[in-house]
Amino acid sequence: MAQLQSLDPQTPMLTQFEQETGPIVLANTFFVPKERTEAFLSLFQRQAEFMKAQPGFVSLQMHKGTAGSRLLMNVAVWESTQALAGALSSTEFQRIAAEAPDDIVSYPHVFEQVDL
Repeated sequence: MAQLQSLDPQTPMLTQFEQETGPIVLANTFFVPKERTEAFLSLFQRQAEFMKAQPGFVSLQMHKGTAGSRLLMNVAVWESTQALAGALSSTEFQRIAAEAPDDIVSYPHVFEQVDL
């Protein structure tokens, strides 16, 4: 299973789910060894298909770092933290996520829009 790391050590992922808010954006940056990129994207496609069918899902995009970067970033919009938490905790999602190799590192974080 991929290693989960926090972008902000003061607010780990579980703490972020305690605040009931929405809509939210999940930005998840992945460090993926170059030789695993294709396999990871294939696995992520399966995760994305599952997530798209979940209540509260709005949209999803995957982005790839430039200039040979080994980073990929998923940006997903959800109606609420509760909807995202429910999808992530489902048995089916956990089964698919467990297939990710241990040398992939995931940095997920939940964001709210700021009106400027």
